[in-house]
Amino acid sequence: MDFSKLNFGVDGDSITAGEQWSHYVYKELGMASHHNVAVGSAVWYKRTIECASGKVTTQNYTDSDFAGISDGWEETDDINELQKRVNNCAVVHTQRFIEEVKSGKYPVPDVFAFAMGTNDADNCLGDPEKALEGKSLENNDSVDVFTEAGAARWCIQRIMEEFPLCRVFVLTPIQTATPEHNRKIEKTRKVLARIAEGMSAQLIDCYGGCGICEKFEDIGGTGKYLRDGLHPDVPGQTLEGRYAAKEIRNNMF
Repeated sequence: MDFSKLNFGVDGDSITAGEQWSHYVYKELGMASHHNVAVGSAVWYKRTIECASGKVTTQNYTDSDFAGISDGWEETDDINELQKRVNNCAVVHTQRFIEEVKSGKYPVPDVFAFAMGTNDADNCLGDPEKALEGKSLENNDSVDVFTEAGAARWCIQRIMEEFPLCRVFVLTPIQTATPEHNRKIEKTRKVLARIAEGMSAQLIDCYGGCGICEKFEDIGGTGKYLRDGLHPDVPGQTLEGRYAAKEIRNNMF
């Protein structure tokens, strides 16, 4: 396949934001463009957060009073900052991506990759079987976008609906240096595998296949591929990118 004519869309968190593994894929496959809406600290799902200053719930990107998106993570009671933080999720990123394409700012994607879940909370996973119920997203209470399962189904289906010829890939999170964190990620891995299967999207199992392994990583940043026990350094980004590029190349039919 000639990838030089294909446009690449991407969403994710801090492991994907900017020019990391997905930029390697874009360069390695010689793709025509790289439209990346990933933001650090992002999760899949919408949220409601309460603090001393009040309560905020994730907005939609098209809301007239949309506050923006923030990658902040340190403790704060600034209600405006918290609004931007709860807006930092794949549901909003997907809305943003679609609007940016519709406006002509970026081309229609031929390939789209989601790489989310590292920051997702253990109590927000949801039930993938319930999230896959029904055909339409409209008036479908089973698709709870305040859960990982529901948000993943919603985001994948919206990209597929908006761009019918686009192939969608779902990357599982990579292993980190922390076994406890990895046990949570393993639950996310199962949720995403089921949602991807149910949506007939291609799963790329970075957790179990890209070569980054908890046994060789350290929280202090002296590991093999992670600079701080969580975020890949350049060799780690390249390793994950090489794996993702291979999987995309081999599964584009």
